[in-house]
Formats: sequence, structure tokens, C-alpha cells
Amino acid sequence: MDILSNFAMSWMDPWLLSLTALGTLAGIYVGAIPGLSVTMATSILISFTFKWPVNEALALIAGVFVGGVYGGSRTAILLNIPGAPSAIATALEGYPMAERGEAGEAIGLTTVMSVMGGFIGILALALFAPVISDFAILFQSRDYLLLGLIGILLVGTLSGESFAKGVFSGALGVLIGMVGLDPMTAEGRFTFGSIDLMGGIPYVAAMIGFFGVAEALVQLHQLDLKAVKQKIDRIIPRFSDIKRYFWLAIRTSGIGTIIGALPGTGGDIAALLAYDHAKRSTKNPEVPFGKGAKEGLVAPETANNAAVGGAFIPMLTLGIPGDAVTAVIIGALFIHGLKPGPLMLVETPHLFWFTVGNLTLANIFLLIFGLTGIKVFTKIVECPKAILIPLIIVLSAVGTYAIQNNPVHIYWMLLFGVVGYFMKVYGFQVGPVILGVILGPMMDTNYRRTMIAARGDLGSFLWNLVSHPITLVLTLSLILMILSQTPLKRWVMDYLAKRKEVR
Repeated sequence: MDILSNFAMSWMDPWLLSLTALGTLAGIYVGAIPGLSVTMATSILISFTFKWPVNEALALIAGVFVGGVYGGSRTAILLNIPGAPSAIATALEGYPMAERGEAGEAIGLTTVMSVMGGFIGILALALFAPVISDFAILFQSRDYLLLGLIGILLVGTLSGESFAKGVFSGALGVLIGMVGLDPMTAEGRFTFGSIDLMGGIPYVAAMIGFFGVAEALVQLHQLDLKAVKQKIDRIIPRFSDIKRYFWLAIRTSGIGTIIGALPGTGGDIAALLAYDHAKRSTKNPEVPFGKGAKEGLVAPETANNAAVGGAFIPMLTLGIPGDAVTAVIIGALFIHGLKPGPLMLVETPHLFWFTVGNLTLANIFLLIFGLTGIKVFTKIVECPKAILIPLIIVLSAVGTYAIQNNPVHIYWMLLFGVVGYFMKVYGFQVGPVILGVILGPMMDTNYRRTMIAARGDLGSFLWNLVSHPITLVLTLSLILMILSQTPLKRWVMDYLAKRKEVR
């Protein structure tokens, strides 16, 4: 009975209910603005909730977290500008649908599937928190290194037919991510003596430049084209679509939950892995991937929302943040006199079930708010391009400046926009660049730790890659991914086809 009463605390209290609803609504619209990340919104909120009771603070923060993760899909679909890195894969399929006049259907589908993924992540949090946290704690630095390498190679699947172009784009992103002070020696890397580069290049500036400004420059070639009238007569997805993508959503929600539970990963990598899984497992999509495949919307949106519940698992059970937002929330818990970790479930079990109930309630509000206001949002893409393009650039500049109030970041954004424009013209995808910027520092740090553990010996380093079950699985996956992009894959497939014909 105590579990049920703690779970339903926010449901029964009108004030807590209102705070959760307000947080979810604010998160959706903050997440939809490029540059205003859910991490930033959570950080600002915590500064206002220092003196609040802990339940009120957590209710508001949970709503912002859930709404913010979803909100990035709105501008990804309508403007091809992801509001967050986890919405990059969503833009690959959602924007082509908007170009066909199907923005309302795309937003409706992402809303329902996001909520579904969120519920699965919360269910995993409630039922399997100790088990998943025990599994997550087994991951070591070498495993995170391999996970980053797999992520970089996966970008090849986001780059059309050319794996080489995808790897090049990912490598460019890693190079950008290396700019700044070395995390271990504090020496400048690629700073060329510039103080402005000491702090590195914010990935949000790169993301807005490569997506927002580059897309605006590409659209300059299409000023004479009339805006596509969006079909908004059907927002709630068909039951046949939900039934068709149900098992894909279940699988990708599982991916999101597990990846979210790995400390330091979160929805960005979860969405990428889920999109890759959808692309590999879908044999005959109605629309090719990259042209508006609904599978490509379902997979990343269920995964990044499931990662929310997953990210709370190591935070509440181990005191380790699953992503940047839960790192901020841990700070809030300490401020309120709580100690996240193994003893938290023993000393304050009511807080665990209160959090589960809050996240569940926030997901319900996400469904309500996500399916409303779509008609207003879709009017954005119906604006004449002569008005829309300058508006995109202005909003991009405002979003970039808002990161650290640094005008230098606007110059970087414009430079990346020009580079992204030429990349688009010559057939390079810009999504892998952003993923490289995000994964690069993680790979760098974990490579250093792995080499320190091996005492700089290459033989010990290679032995570590096969001496542990988790590491061995990741190493074999990495090798198979590389081999799948060589002629060997075609030879094997031809051989198996001939054997089948003989039988």
C-alpha cells in the first residue's frame, strides 16, 4: 500500500499535478528550440527550486526532462533542425515527410511512439532497476571506447550508399570535438593559441550550424517553389500503423532503456543505435530510408524516450548519472539533503516510487500536449521561404548565443553552416558530424583510461578487448560491422544464396 500511495502522490495532489503538467509543457517547447537544451532548462529550474520541498522540485524537473527529450523532434520534422542531438535520426525521416505535406502525421506518430517508449523505460525502472544497474556497472572504460567506435561506424548507415562518406563525416566531427583543453593534461589541442578555443567548440553550435544554417542555404536554391500545404486532418496515427510498428517499438525501447542505463551515454547514442537497428531489420519499408520511412521515426523516438527511465536507474541505485540531465538532478538531490546510491532505496524507498509515479504522469501529459498545438506548429513550414529562411538564421543565432552568451559561437555556427552546405551539395550527410562531436571526447577519455590500465602495453590492450564477455561481444560486433562493408559480405551472401538454390 505504501508503494501505491507514494506512486500516486503527484496524481492525488493538485499542486504536484500542476507542476508536472507545467514542466512537461515547458519541456516540449524548450526542447523544440535549437540551442535551449533540456539540460540547460533543468539547470535553470534547479536554481529556482533550492528552497522548495523536494517533492515539488522533482515533480517539475521530471516533467521538463520528459517533455524536453520529446520536444527536439518538432523542429527536426518541420525544419530539419534537431532541437537536440537525440533527434538527429528523427530529422532524417521526419523532414522528408514534411516536404510531402505529412508533417501532422509524422508528429502524431512520433508523439504516440515517444510515449510508448517512455512507458517501457519507466516499467524497466520500476521492475528491473537493481538488475539493470548491476549490468551497467560491469561496463568498463574499454567497453565505452568500443561503444563509441561502434557509434562512429554506425554513421555509415546514416550516409546513404557511401559508407566512406559517412566515416569521413564522423571523423570530421571527432576532430571538432577534440578542440580545447586536453581533459587529462590541460594542454591546448587545436587551439592555435586562441583563448576562445580553450573551452572547445560547443556541440550545439555545430549542430545548429550544420543543420539549421546549412539547410537555410540549401533552401536558397528553391525560393521559387511554393510551400507544401500540410495535411493535418489526421494527427492521431492509424491503429494499423501502431500495430505494424509495435514490435519494432518494443525492441528499440529495450535498446533505449539499456543504453540509457549505461553511465554517460543517454538518448543520443540510444537513438542512433535504434535507428540503425530499424534500418537493418526492416526488409521492405513502404518508403526507402532517408526518404521518409516511418520505421526511421518510430525507432529513435521510442529509444530516446525509453532512455529517460533507463537514465534514472544508475542515478537512483548507484548514484551515477546516466546522462547530463540526471547529473544535474543528482546535484539537486544533494542540495535537498538526499544521497543517491545503493542506500537510497533502503533509506528513502518512497522517493523511488514517487519518481516512478512522476515520470508516468509526465508521460501522460506528454501524450496530451504532444497531440495538441500541431496545427500551429505545422504553419511554420507553410511560410514562404523568403520569410522562413531569414527567420531560421535569426533563431539559429539566438539559440547559439544562448548557450554561453558568447558571440564567438555565432561565428562558429555560420562557418559550420557554410561547411555543411557544401557537404550537402556533394552528397555528404551532416548528421554523422554531430554524432562524432558528441562521441569523440567520450572515446578519447576512455581510450586514455584503457591504455593506463594496460600500462601502455599494446599486447595487454588487445588482450583486454577479448578477455571479458561484454568486451568480447562488443569487439566481435565491431569486427563484423567493418567486414559487412567489404566485398566479403557480398561473397558470403552470394555463397549462401547458391547453397539455398542447390537445396
